[in-house]
Amino acid sequence: MSIWDRIGDFIARLSASATAGIAEVVEAVRTVFSGDAELRRRVSFSVAMIALSAKMAKADGVVTQDEIRAFREIFEVPPEETHNVARLYDLAKQDVAGFEAYAEKMAGLCGSGHANCMMLEDILDGLFHIATADGVLHEREGQFLHRVAEIFRIEDVHYQRIMARHVHLGADDPYVVLGIERGQPFTEVKKRYRKLVSENHPDRLIARGLPQEFIKIATTRVAAINAAYELIERDLAPA
Repeated sequence: MSIWDRIGDFIARLSASATAGIAEVVEAVRTVFSGDAELRRRVSFSVAMIALSAKMAKADGVVTQDEIRAFREIFEVPPEETHNVARLYDLAKQDVAGFEAYAEKMAGLCGSGHANCMMLEDILDGLFHIATADGVLHEREGQFLHRVAEIFRIEDVHYQRIMARHVHLGADDPYVVLGIERGQPFTEVKKRYRKLVSENHPDRLIARGLPQEFIKIATTRVAAINAAYELIERDLAPA
């Protein structure tokens, strides 16, 4: 059974209740998969990406065609499973619960030490990909993403690094993407670059619970890291 079938089962059971919302889906993930941490991470990530994308669209007030395309780029869903994605998206969009309460529940799935939970960075990266699909990070989208990062306990310097992969921040942008101070020797830049590429290889992300269906997040992240390194290399590499 695929993760989409699992999500569909939750929604089918909850849809019968007039008061059911996305919080109930999260609780179902917590309880049903309590003995299977890997499957719980995969389903949790899928639920979070779909529901928070819906919440972000609602916060901004406008869903553009670019954002829809970006959503579909991330969600490589088999055609026969798209109805489950649509049902969860609609459920989240209509839910009266605010996105903050939902983000807190998702952070809680990572345990008490969720400040270092890499799944939460993957979620935020995917949300940035969707929010900036039209070439602009709108003010309300930025406020939404920053608040989600706070709830996920992602430090501001780390948040800036994630944002720099999607939004141009000026001359220091490639250094922010790599998380290294301007002025470091090129050997240190190269060392940092190689470490990031290794840590963010798609196989690594899948191993920590990123579903295969969302591998676009990993490939776009590595592309941003590569682009930042190439900019610095042109300036610093020995001739």
